[in-house]
Amino acid sequence: MKIISPNYILTPNELFQNLSIAFDKTIQKIGFEEDLIKEFPEAEVIKLAKNSLLMPGLINAHVHIEFSANKTQLSYGDFINWLYSVIENREELINGCDQNCMSKSIDAMLDRGITTFGAISSHAMDLDACANAKQNVVFFNELIGSQAGMADALFGDFLARLDASKAVKREGFIPAVAIHSPYSVHPILIKKALEIVARENLKLTAHFMESQAERDWLDESKGDFQEFFKNFLNQEKNVSDSKEFLEHFNTTPTLLTHVVKSNEDELQKIKNSNHTIIHCPISNRLLGNGVLNIKQLNENNIPWIIATDGLSSNYKLDLFEEMKISLMTHANAPLLGFSQSLINAATKNAAKALGLNTGEIKEGKNADMIVLDLENEPNDELMTHLILHHYNISKVFINGKLEKGEI
Repeated sequence: MKIISPNYILTPNELFQNLSIAFDKTIQKIGFEEDLIKEFPEAEVIKLAKNSLLMPGLINAHVHIEFSANKTQLSYGDFINWLYSVIENREELINGCDQNCMSKSIDAMLDRGITTFGAISSHAMDLDACANAKQNVVFFNELIGSQAGMADALFGDFLARLDASKAVKREGFIPAVAIHSPYSVHPILIKKALEIVARENLKLTAHFMESQAERDWLDESKGDFQEFFKNFLNQEKNVSDSKEFLEHFNTTPTLLTHVVKSNEDELQKIKNSNHTIIHCPISNRLLGNGVLNIKQLNENNIPWIIATDGLSSNYKLDLFEEMKISLMTHANAPLLGFSQSLINAATKNAAKALGLNTGEIKEGKNADMIVLDLENEPNDELMTHLILHHYNISKVFINGKLEKGEI
């Protein structure tokens, strides 16, 4: 048992001063230090420096670790040009990111206070790195393939990867399923995968309506994807439209990533099916896909969270940076209120979407906590300051264990 005494605690909706936390794997009690010492006399007491702020660890719900080798190989500014550059450099990107490369990306997230991440795994090359990560990991085994003739082989590979992730036995590692997108996965495969999801109660995610190319292809089998599918897959028509795709998930709450090109009917289906949208503002900007209409999501009571995506469409895996870009992008949103929404999106709302007992400084929650060294006493605009200023993160606790910093 430990007792930690910061200057300030952010829950993340409320700020408290001069309280302490008694914790082991979970937060046992929040109160005054002297009271906690009396109740837990054997506990180690950790006194933090002046202007220390303890808050929930951040949750990065969508990241592609396998493509962490990219720095300047890929083309930005247009989704289709980016996609062609991924294909052209695919072998170099995959072979160029060994276990050390992937571990560096995971450690970089830890340094920026990310205590949980959702790894979208296409090939299981990142399995060992994620299994050995200090963070909690929701390991989304991705299913992809739009050709019916290849369905059995593709599903067999998917099952092998899913089984390998299930074989990982360590606290905080959770096998899960990802459906790549409506244009890239055949309905036969989706149905088979969702049977497993339902039977085993696995978390589920999918990319949805990321680009105009996807919108045009799903609506009319035309647009920029027409040439792409013809050249690479000898495919003249989409395998399903957006309506057919969403119908697969009617009874399975799903984390849908991007959703920048969705229409009103799709948003209503997303709401009715209790899905959550993952907002990746830097990726959307770099690939020329536009801006997620968060105001529309809020008006429709559709939950959303924030994530970095991978280094194939980002320059760093830093949720504070992601929040800052979103804060600047949504220029019409009230600054302080939207800052609070972004902090919630990276903590308690992300935990809820992933079904995890974390994301809050609250009794009974897992002790996933980070300590920020503020430069001054916090004021009413703390939420905005947390996003704008890259404060030093001096300590990171995951499931009660100190994983960064010293005591």
